[in-house]
Amino acid sequence: MPGSLKLFRPFYGWYIVAATFIIGFYVVGIVFYGFTTIFKPIVEEFGWSYAQVSLAASLRGVESGLLAPVVGMLIDRWGPRRIVFAGGCMTAAGLFMLSHIQTLLGFYVSFALVATAMSTCTVTVLMTAVSNWFRRRVGLAMSIVSCGFGAGGLVVFMMARLVDAYGWRFTVQGLALGILVIVLPLAMLLRHKPQQYGYLPDGNKTSVSTSTVNKAAAEVREYGISIRRAVRTRTFWLLAVTFVCQHAMVSTAVTHVMPYLTDVGMTTTIASVGASGIPLASIVGRMGFGSLGDRINRKKLMMLMFAMIFVGLLAFQMAGQYAIAGVIGFLAFFGIGYGGYNAIRPAFTREVFGTKQYGTIFGCLIGMGMIGMIAGPYVAGRLYDIQGSYQNVWLIFAVIAIVALIATSIINEKEALYDNGAIN
Repeated sequence: MPGSLKLFRPFYGWYIVAATFIIGFYVVGIVFYGFTTIFKPIVEEFGWSYAQVSLAASLRGVESGLLAPVVGMLIDRWGPRRIVFAGGCMTAAGLFMLSHIQTLLGFYVSFALVATAMSTCTVTVLMTAVSNWFRRRVGLAMSIVSCGFGAGGLVVFMMARLVDAYGWRFTVQGLALGILVIVLPLAMLLRHKPQQYGYLPDGNKTSVSTSTVNKAAAEVREYGISIRRAVRTRTFWLLAVTFVCQHAMVSTAVTHVMPYLTDVGMTTTIASVGASGIPLASIVGRMGFGSLGDRINRKKLMMLMFAMIFVGLLAFQMAGQYAIAGVIGFLAFFGIGYGGYNAIRPAFTREVFGTKQYGTIFGCLIGMGMIGMIAGPYVAGRLYDIQGSYQNVWLIFAVIAIVALIATSIINEKEALYDNGAIN
């Protein structure tokens, strides 16, 4: 009987998928999606402008952008466990600091600390951790983790209710405590590469001895090109453009969704449902299109995703006139489109550049994408301060979706690996 039970023991890679799902769910939910719930309360308490408060989201992008390439290199060298654990401690410290701010400078400093920490325990680290454990089913595994980011939308609704009941400061303190209770223990479950533990990717097990581990490593010899070669390809820079555009559109939408919806006359409760709906709708795209990427051309799927984002932003622009219908159209197209793109892009990056320095390359692309995260929310907030409304803001970002679609359409998926001799 004991021997037969071993047949049902899951591959350890799936434990890593589960841990990264929960970590992404909580951290992204409170730091990225949840910021919109404390946006107006902070404006009302301190009297700061929309542009000043939006700048915090931009600072989040600056820190993440600068650190993402470094984090990518560190995870290739040290693995994810220590990085995520340290990042969790820093995130909790930054949130506690945020809950006690009294000045604009303190607001920015606390957000800078949170952003620094966030870059060590979210997309780059978690996706690289999962990528190392899978080959054949990498699309499915990454889709599941990506769904964790999308499920973070549930945190937004919870945060909105807590802010209404207890105030934004108490809410942020409670969420900081949650980091210590949830993220730190899960970080200890993470492992670097399966070969170090006697496994092959996707669950093919070897005995844990020096000879077999070396054999396993040889059997799954990593392929691909270095970051130095990657940045010399047109593919890298076109992909970077899509990252910049996507971060600009998504960070702006999730930062300004509640201020925008309340500005056009919706209640805080309805606006919070709309804010939660963005990442929750994205789960459909993350799971559906992420797994489809294992069977269908990922480039074409990415083009479809940007077309959907374009339509969704047009619908959002009309929410002031058509209220709920505009919001539903926005969630259906923007949410699913951006979720699908987020699930596809890690696997597509590995497809075009290989596994040799995947963490470093993906981290650099994420870092460059933060240019969009820096500019997007601030530009939208500045336009609001000038015009007194969000009129035309979403039309501008719809044009950005078209730019991303065009950039994707001219990517040559085979340029990097074949032209550089990584695959013959």
